[in-house]
Amino acid sequence: MRAVQIAQYAADLSRATAFYTDLFGAGPVASFDPPGLVFFDLDGQRLLLDGGAPPALHYYQVDDLDAVVARLRAAGAVIESEPHVIFTHQDDTLGPAGTEEVHAFTRDTENNLVGLIEFRPL
Repeated sequence: MRAVQIAQYAADLSRATAFYTDLFGAGPVASFDPPGLVFFDLDGQRLLLDGGAPPALHYYQVDDLDAVVARLRAAGAVIESEPHVIFTHQDDTLGPAGTEEVHAFTRDTENNLVGLIEFRPL
């Protein structure tokens, strides 16, 4: 079994679409209006922006967390938590062995919390 889709609340689809296009570096793959749905493809998993969806906390892996946080901050995003080490991976159970898992949190334009993760080699 694998997750296929995350539904994320978005009161203003245009504003939220711009935020996630900037975050992912790619625009949506489909939009339907009405009823007001925007889909992004994340390597086979869909992010659905929908005014009728509940808020969700989701995490995205990035290659350079400091650069992403700086880019989001420059674009006016609220950074809730600066990059910080969560734990070190001794084995491959939850992430690559021999890395530190570093998290930061931001708010999207709809006030949803978004987690960003980088696996940094020790």
